[in-house]
This record gives sequence, structure tokens and C-alpha cells, in this order.
Amino acid sequence: MRIGSRPELWKRGLVPAALALLLGLFMLLHAKVPNRIGNLGSLAETFLPWFGLFIPVLLALALWRRSASAVAALLLPVVVWLHLFGGLLGDKSHPGSDLTVVSHNVGADNPDPAGTARDLAASSADVLALEEITPQAKPLYERELAKTYPYHTVQGTVGLWSTLPMSDTRPVDIETDYGPLADTKPVDVKMAYNRALRTTLATHQGPLAVYVAHLGSARVNPRAGFWTVSRDRGAQALGKAVAAEPNERVVLLGDLNGTTDDRAFAGLTSQLRSAQDTAGNGFGFSWPATFPVVRIDQILVRGVKPDSSWSLPATGSDHLPVAAGISW
Repeated sequence: MRIGSRPELWKRGLVPAALALLLGLFMLLHAKVPNRIGNLGSLAETFLPWFGLFIPVLLALALWRRSASAVAALLLPVVVWLHLFGGLLGDKSHPGSDLTVVSHNVGADNPDPAGTARDLAASSADVLALEEITPQAKPLYERELAKTYPYHTVQGTVGLWSTLPMSDTRPVDIETDYGPLADTKPVDVKMAYNRALRTTLATHQGPLAVYVAHLGSARVNPRAGFWTVSRDRGAQALGKAVAAEPNERVVLLGDLNGTTDDRAFAGLTSQLRSAQDTAGNGFGFSWPATFPVVRIDQILVRGVKPDSSWSLPATGSDHLPVAAGISW
């Protein structure tokens, strides 16, 4: 007997059908989820790809209920998820890059910073950005990376090592800890808490502006919800710095403590594009290193072309290093 002649197949399973439609609408309209209560919009966008896991669950429920309406309703979340993330499933990389860049939050609690430095030096990166450098570990990184990278700078807790000469190097005050009082900070306090820098690399194709940043943490708190005040303030300040950057070629490397789907980074993603989204293979999750579920370590570019993007093997940090090949 044909399905069309059995109306009960369409009448049963209305609950899973409704849940499927709600799931599809939620993913489609995620930007409309308000942040006023517990920053729920940003929290949902941080883990947005994982909402696709509800699709096979609802499919199993629909088949168990023998519900044609639930199966049909699942078309909406499937189409929406593929529209949002289907492009990340394939390998978009290709060879031929002019420059390889690596970014790594090396972790303040890293038990083996020297070993981490040696692993990163072996990555063949031309440019290496490190975040969360402690005063105790700084000499170890400088010693282990000196042979591979003749040029380097450390500004507060972030640093950049390069095979190319640097100039116009300076800290970038992203106001992570002090907010409106940033202008009143003493110079020594600014340097101690500095979490971003900017420099110019002299390449064979011309100057390249490079930013390294470590934005404030994002935490889930039962009382405050998804707490991102410090991070969001830093993202806005960093976006203004990039907007004022006169060099048309820009690379931003760092731990942004958020994904590019998060609306909090609209000021950056409107100016820069993600190397992982453009030339990666898969989602490129980078945290936590033991079982990565989100990509909060980013490589964003403007005026150059990402050719490839990938994650490096785990080090002693709780983050994975991320890498990208770029060309002009």
C-alpha cells in the first residue's frame, strides 16, 4: 500500500515533527536569539555546528514513530545545517603558499614550555604567534626559538617570532582588563597586562601587518550565564585597531576565545576572513586539545589569499596550534 493512502503516517509523530521544525528555525534564525538574558545568542552561536547532532536523534524518533510528517519536517534542519556548514566538510586547501603562519596559546600551566617551543620550531612556520606567555616561560621560548627565528618580540603575554624582519612593533591596548579606565593605566601596568601586539613584516611582496591577540575569557556561569564582557570589549577594540590599519595586507593571529559564528566578532569578521573557513578541511576545532569541540584559535586575513589551514599536533597546552598557508 502506498504511503499516500495511509493518512495515519502523517498524523502520528507530530511532536518530533514540531521539534524538527523548531530546530530548523532556531539554526536559521540564530542571529535573532537575544543576548539580553545570559548572553544566550552568543552561547548558541559558539556551539552552533553541534546542533546538527539533534537531526539523527529526531530521525530515529521519527522512524520509531513511523511518522512521515516528522521525516518531512526534518528536511528543514538538514537544509539549514548544510547551508551553514556544508561548505566546511570538504577539503578546500591547495598548495603553493608564500608564507606559513602558526598561532598557539601555549598555556600558562604548560608543564613543558621548552618542548612546546621545539615542536613549534619544527613546524616550518615562517611566522609564529604565541599567546599566554608567562614571565617564567618567556626565557625558555626565547632560547628554544632563537635559532629558527632571528626576529621576535614579546609584548606582555603575547609574542611573535619570525624569519622576516619586523618594524613598527607596538602593543595594542584592547582594554581587556580595565575597560573605560584604559587611558588611566600606568605604562608598567599596561605592559604587564598587555594581550595584543601589532608589527610589520618585510616580505618579498611588500609589507604585511600582523596582529597577535589573546582576548578575555568566556565563561559559563550559573548566575551570569555566558559571561563574555571582557572578551567582547577586547574584540571591539581590536576591530577598531584593524579598521584604522593603513596596510591593506593584514593577518590576525590569536586566541579570540570565541568562534567566527559569534556575533561578538562582527566587527572583525566584516573586515577579515577566516583562513579555516576559506581554505581548511573540516571545522578545525582547536579547544580543548584532548577533545576539541570549538575553534577559538583563529587566523584571519585581509588582502592576502589563504591557501590552506590545519591544526598541528597537541603540545603541553590545552589548545591545539593552528596553522595556515597564505599567498599574495
